[in-house]
Amino acid sequence: MTKTKLGIIFGGRSGEHAVSLMSATSVINALDREKFEIVCIGITGQGEWKLYEGAPINIENGEWEKTAKPFNLGDLKKEVDFAFPVLHGPFGEDGTIQGLFEMLDIPYAGCGVLASSLAMDKIAAKQIFSAHDIPVCNYVTVEAEHLSKNDEAQAEEIEKKLSHKYPFFVKPANMGSSVGISKAKDKQTLIEALHEAAKYDRRIIVEEGVNGRELEVAILGNNIDIKASVVGEILPSEEFYSYHAKYLDGGKSEIQIPAKDVSSEIAEGLRELAIKAYRALDCAGFARVDFFFENETNKVYISEINTIPGFTKYSMFPLLWKETGVGYKEALERIVALGYERYYAKDNRQTNVR
Repeated sequence: MTKTKLGIIFGGRSGEHAVSLMSATSVINALDREKFEIVCIGITGQGEWKLYEGAPINIENGEWEKTAKPFNLGDLKKEVDFAFPVLHGPFGEDGTIQGLFEMLDIPYAGCGVLASSLAMDKIAAKQIFSAHDIPVCNYVTVEAEHLSKNDEAQAEEIEKKLSHKYPFFVKPANMGSSVGISKAKDKQTLIEALHEAAKYDRRIIVEEGVNGRELEVAILGNNIDIKASVVGEILPSEEFYSYHAKYLDGGKSEIQIPAKDVSSEIAEGLRELAIKAYRALDCAGFARVDFFFENETNKVYISEINTIPGFTKYSMFPLLWKETGVGYKEALERIVALGYERYYAKDNRQTNVR
């Protein structure tokens, strides 16, 4: 049997570089070597592409760069049959590298250019969700350029728009893995949070906090045939699910799969809403959809869609599918199959037009 030359692309020029290294190591270790020839291609924090042929453990610990060789991007189509980006955040999850694969005519895993870009931008995604009657919590957008002019006035305007209902969550519009996110409890911490978020993006979103639970659903599928996993819940080891709580607390944050005390009706509603949101952004392949569930009202608000969710040993996406009956290795193989399915469907349409 001819093996597929599977290019695992990791690292990248984003604040989530380290997370990508952890995810990529888990993916590489799980893949079936009888089916795939693994080609490891890393992108440094400065944007240099390198071919790595050493042990996967040295990807996670960052030592891979010491022995990696320069890689000519023009050779990508010759070196791989299929690209699997394990890149989180800007320059990887935002449609940029997906556009590169499209230009080079390489089949790839996950969402296309538009869905990746929309999902990465929290502001644009909320606008699309609202247009599709998918509930979002109250929010305000801020441009970083305005912060230095008058922090106090900017904070007061935000407080007014969100009816002074602290706490607020302040986030860079284009970032994931909780990088740059802060919880603001008053005006001073709001100002500090705005400046922290501005380190990562010029567009910032300030959301009204929801007193409730964070529930998540994993998705696999293209077009009509889309499947949703069981519902899981994050019980963070800190005040909210920060970067530290996700990746650096040694697994102290608790994950409950399936989520406890969620009725079958609510769970089914969440799965349906997850699929609706997935379709609204024209997602493909796989994703994880995150929700807030308000305790007092039982209302559900969509938080975001992660088009390349974490694949570490603590990550929700593989754990949700495991509980649903799809193991880690099988989930990865389905993602590859779905990428090929999308690629061939597009190729057939273009052939028919020509």
